[in-house]
Amino acid sequence: MGGIFPPRSPSAGMAWGKSNDLIILVAEDDENDAYMLKRAFEKNGITMPVHICGDGEMVMAYLRGEGKFADRNAYPFPRAIITDLKMPRCSGFDVLKWLQEHPECNLIPKIVLSASNQPADVVKAYQLGANAYFTKPSTIAELCQIVELVYKFWTVAEIPSLPTKC
Repeated sequence: MGGIFPPRSPSAGMAWGKSNDLIILVAEDDENDAYMLKRAFEKNGITMPVHICGDGEMVMAYLRGEGKFADRNAYPFPRAIITDLKMPRCSGFDVLKWLQEHPECNLIPKIVLSASNQPADVVKAYQLGANAYFTKPSTIAELCQIVELVYKFWTVAEIPSLPTKC
């Protein structure tokens, strides 16, 4: 007799151990923060593709499949976005707003990872469609905990089929 949860079909969303399916697009302008985030993925044994863009404009080009991002073998469409808020040229708020204006792509899970813990920033991020908001921690151990939590959640959660570009 089974447990309280029905067995997952192979085609139903993501399953544990299919790490290559959870392609993450990161919007982070600070090279040190981007490096620490990549290290946190590595320390958690997460080997899925992580693509880092230095600002929101680059994120939008990636999602639209423009320029070098047209090669979806090298730059596959993401299954989740982790974005900083305060970036030059185009902020994380701008990315969230742009995604709202493109409903076919607004289904992508959006996680904010920001140095700001200002209540107004948290509220605005959620109003613009963020699915989660984390304040950047001060230690790699804390960042590893956040990465593990995000990874476990989004590899088990059902995510609808996504387009190949916005």
